[in-house]
Amino acid sequence: MSEEKVTITRLKGMKAKGEKITALTAYDYVFARLADSAGADIVLVGDSLGMTFRGEENTLKVTVDDMAYHTRAVRRGLKRALLVTDMPFLSCHSGIEKTVENVGRLVSEGAEAVKIEGGRDMAGTVEHLVRAGIPVMGHIGLTPQSIHQLGGFKIQGKGGEGAKLKDAAKAIAEAGAFAIVLECVPAPLAEEITRESPIPIIGIGAGPKCDGQILVTNDVLGLTPGASPKFVKKYADLSRLMVEAMGEYVAETKSGAFPGEEHSYHEKTRHLKAI
Repeated sequence: MSEEKVTITRLKGMKAKGEKITALTAYDYVFARLADSAGADIVLVGDSLGMTFRGEENTLKVTVDDMAYHTRAVRRGLKRALLVTDMPFLSCHSGIEKTVENVGRLVSEGAEAVKIEGGRDMAGTVEHLVRAGIPVMGHIGLTPQSIHQLGGFKIQGKGGEGAKLKDAAKAIAEAGAFAIVLECVPAPLAEEITRESPIPIIGIGAGPKCDGQILVTNDVLGLTPGASPKFVKKYADLSRLMVEAMGEYVAETKSGAFPGEEHSYHEKTRHLKAI
């Protein structure tokens, strides 16, 4: 794994070389540091924190203040990965002046780029931000902020909808975005969009032919309760291990086995180790 800082220019070069791009989410310093150490090219402070971090049903209650707080924490954990922050629900829909203010807030907290959901309807906003020097990642297909309008979490781009998605990808690329997240679309359509796109297409539930993949880290680690979407692969079952470890602590504390002598201070102790 290269230790070279990941930049937008480098991501575009990776597409040209056929080198896969990897992305993971993070919402705090610890997970950011781990994702960075694992070699993720992009770390996304996703508005998915509404569900994974706060236990809500969707992303709609997440605010710019929330994203600023988590961006600040994640920034401290990264050395190599490109830090991208989601623009939350309605933060880019109250006029360009307010949009720039919201984006500027997140950039000031450490975001190196922002991700905006929407197709051709958001192309003007993307273009304005890019002209202002702010890197933008698009997001089309299943867009969680439009979940009520879409009628739930459903596969997008079936039948005649494919042309609309291809048009959306083209519009966002022409507006100056450096990459696009393509979520929950049939693999053949995703392959076609990826082949025609001049910028990297990062898939999630979009098959293997995209330029890269992104997953929610909690899903990857087996920390998300309940059934996972088909596109998720669990690489660990940390929920079980964590419950077992915490259960042992509870049992040992109740039995008196913890703390032992090795965990206790005595008069000769001179220096305390940080907790």
